[in-house]
Amino acid sequence: MFYEMEYDSPASGNGKSTQEPQKIEQPQEDGLRNLFTQMRDIARIQRATYDYTRFFDRRVRQDNSLIFYEQGMFMKDFTDSYEDKAAFSQYFPYYQMMGYGQLRTYFTWRTQVRKGDVTDTSLSYAFLYIYELLGNIGVGSPQDGLQKLVFFWKHFGAYNISIDKYVLQWLKDYHVYYALPQSWGEFVEQNGLGKHFPKATQPDSEFDLFCSVSKYDIKKSVFYSDETSELIRNCFAFVMARIRQDFETAGMHFDTAFFRPTRRLAPWKPFRDALFHSWLKQPDRRVVLSESEIYICKNNQWTFSTLITTEKGRQFIGFVLKRMESVLRAVTKYKFKITANMSMVHEETTRRLEKSGLFIEKIVPAAALEFYREATKTVVTVDHASLDRIRQEALVTQEALIVEENAQMPEQSIFADAAEPEPVSTGSVWDDLKDALSQIELQALSVISQQGDIKAFADECGIMLEVLVDGINEKAMDYIGDNLMDEEFVLYDDYIENVGAIISRPPEE
Repeated sequence: MFYEMEYDSPASGNGKSTQEPQKIEQPQEDGLRNLFTQMRDIARIQRATYDYTRFFDRRVRQDNSLIFYEQGMFMKDFTDSYEDKAAFSQYFPYYQMMGYGQLRTYFTWRTQVRKGDVTDTSLSYAFLYIYELLGNIGVGSPQDGLQKLVFFWKHFGAYNISIDKYVLQWLKDYHVYYALPQSWGEFVEQNGLGKHFPKATQPDSEFDLFCSVSKYDIKKSVFYSDETSELIRNCFAFVMARIRQDFETAGMHFDTAFFRPTRRLAPWKPFRDALFHSWLKQPDRRVVLSESEIYICKNNQWTFSTLITTEKGRQFIGFVLKRMESVLRAVTKYKFKITANMSMVHEETTRRLEKSGLFIEKIVPAAALEFYREATKTVVTVDHASLDRIRQEALVTQEALIVEENAQMPEQSIFADAAEPEPVSTGSVWDDLKDALSQIELQALSVISQQGDIKAFADECGIMLEVLVDGINEKAMDYIGDNLMDEEFVLYDDYIENVGAIISRPPEE
């Protein structure tokens, strides 16, 4: 505890300066101050070495997040009714840096928010409350925390929309970190967030997933319409079930061969840019949010990857779709015909298939014809029960979309391009990325690639270091589907040569 003492001017006597003794009065007992003192003592017990001026430092933020979580749990049920209002403005706010009046102002405001009365306040108080919800402080369950987070975001946004950028990302992280009863796609649809997350809904069948990666998109065909869509989708489910069965008979695994994560699994931490302590021990699991977002948890550590398929795989599924459509056009007597020949399939794929006794040019049309006969043999209706079973069996592909982090791709994979070295990309995506980067961002990449002092460079430019790096990574994600730098502001090895190429390439006239 600190005491404020005032002294009068020193009295003189015999040429010596003397001071009168001062009596220190004991402060009046204040139950709230004692409570706040107990809360602050948590930081002392944890031997925290927090530094308010280094809020951007990852280690400092990690220490602060632990203190914040434990103090938040200590104060989770506290309510207050303070009449004054103290302002508060701080990056990554938490209780330890708040004075008596600020604490009382915040807890009084929080008391009203929890009753459904969201009023305007300092932005730092708003983020402090959001941090509590992200850590499930003062909520009954993760689902309850999500409901409170959405409620607060929608109401406080009327006063300050600057929270949108952060909360939208944290809503997605919330669905990855916490096991919720509803899917991410259902949440996006129910809350009208489609414009923010256009790819949020998971494909409801293999058909949508494969169309998104196939060399041939049947949904863009003139044959695909409201009248034929159900027929085409159901036929595809039947054909793919037959292909899987034949692959299994031949000792091959179709899904493992077709899908794989990107070459490098990037470390992922939930609720980036928030003061969040990972308090919940996570089981080993995989979360697929969309066709291009996969989150893998192993040993309580998270990694992120995009989902890709090889070029040979794209060609193969393109042939399956187009050959199936050619059969359906013929049996339905559609006015226009199309053809799909084996030139659409990579010759190496064809060779390996035939070596295993699989002749895809025969399997696809035979399965499509069998489906059509079964679907139309009785009162021209589709056997929905049978097709539902096929769809359910096909849904196992979601579990097979990702190989284990350290797993090797099977050598016999007919789609694997591992034998072919991947050249450094100098294609248009890197040119586009360079055009999207500002001159300061390009200079920053040059400093980082030369292992210079990027913090000093950011200070000279008057830009917060994390804001500068986040801006570069966000643009890189838009154009190449990945971040360029890790949390220590170091370039990933995979992109060092690419970055060197774009920063050394002179601008076009």
